[in-house]
Amino acid sequence: MSAAADTVTTAGRAPATGVVRIVRRLVAHEVRLLASIARWVARRPHGIGRGRAFSYGRGQGAMMFGFGFVCVLESVCMAVLLRNHPAVHRVVFTLDVYTLLLVVGMHAASVTRPHVLDDTVLRIRRAAHVDVRVPLAAIASVRRELVTTHEKRDGRLDLAIGAQTTITLELSSPVRHFTFLGRPKDLTTIRFHADEPEALVREIRAALELTRERTAPSTNPGRPA
Repeated sequence: MSAAADTVTTAGRAPATGVVRIVRRLVAHEVRLLASIARWVARRPHGIGRGRAFSYGRGQGAMMFGFGFVCVLESVCMAVLLRNHPAVHRVVFTLDVYTLLLVVGMHAASVTRPHVLDDTVLRIRRAAHVDVRVPLAAIASVRRELVTTHEKRDGRLDLAIGAQTTITLELSSPVRHFTFLGRPKDLTTIRFHADEPEALVREIRAALELTRERTAPSTNPGRPA
């Protein structure tokens, strides 16, 4: 009887633990979005260090402005419709303001969290919810490639901006990535967007050459004459 009860209790705890984990991830994501607004205002990008930053959010600026305008318009319309219901209007207005903050935070996160390339790692990001660190040693090839149609495929991650990616990265060894809800995914191909793809591809290839030169076996010196 006790064993059966323990089994039921354990089964009940597992879904509850999963829900708590998802809620924590959602809250952490929204905190990062709101913090990105402060970084955007202060012009303090995140996680660059000694690396070189490459932006990707320029192509979505008009779209995010459109979302923001719709939020403001919706808030004005609801204020008119609910003018005789002040309690309900306060609740709706609070939700509208928070939604607008999240929209601004999405764009701010894209601006303050660029792709970063240093001597050992290429950090590929998208706003506050994707951050993949790819060791240079794991990169097999990189190319400038405009893709506008993205179908889900095992082992591939597509990070489109404005419905397009401009760089394709092929990996010689899988890189582990965790999805927004924490599911692990092994990547062998990453397609992502950069505002200046030619410059980023050129820098990645140069970094790969340096990495290969450092890791290449040294030749044995000949015998002295």
